[in-house]
Amino acid sequence: MVNTKVFLSYYHKDDQEYKEEFEERFGHLFINKSVKDGDIADKLNTDYIKRLIQLGYLKDTSVLVVLLGENTQKRKHVDWEISASINKKVGNYSGLIGLLLPTHPAYNKNEYSYDSIPPRLADNVKTGYAKVYNWTEYPSTIKRYVNEAFARKNNNADLIDNSRPQFKNNR
Repeated sequence: MVNTKVFLSYYHKDDQEYKEEFEERFGHLFINKSVKDGDIADKLNTDYIKRLIQLGYLKDTSVLVVLLGENTQKRKHVDWEISASINKKVGNYSGLIGLLLPTHPAYNKNEYSYDSIPPRLADNVKTGYAKVYNWTEYPSTIKRYVNEAFARKNNNADLIDNSRPQFKNNR
């Protein structure tokens, strides 16, 4: 799994500390392809940002991990990253998982609402291509989640649903 390239998609304003904790706890398990805080200026043209994310970060990503906080489902950049990761034109398909953070209302509950996660992620959970799990501190658990997503990417790409129009704005 050390060669698995993982991209973390998250709402930078709310969930930066969890991104950093993920990298600290699990960074030895994968190659980090994520955008670092400050890498992409907000003032750049939307199309340029999309291309930069696609070609500079996601093109050869194996698995996209969406860190799901309270407001993640509203963020256009998260939607763009999910869309690019499951778009064959960008590179190859990436596996896709979501991690409910302790800040998410459904964390450690038996169920969550599809409305509380990014719509494109929800579409792919419904088809069976993606899975959503609770945040964990155990490297062996994260390794299993990422390995399973990698297997789905290789064996179940026909389940991908990327039919929804991309967000134009945050919601």
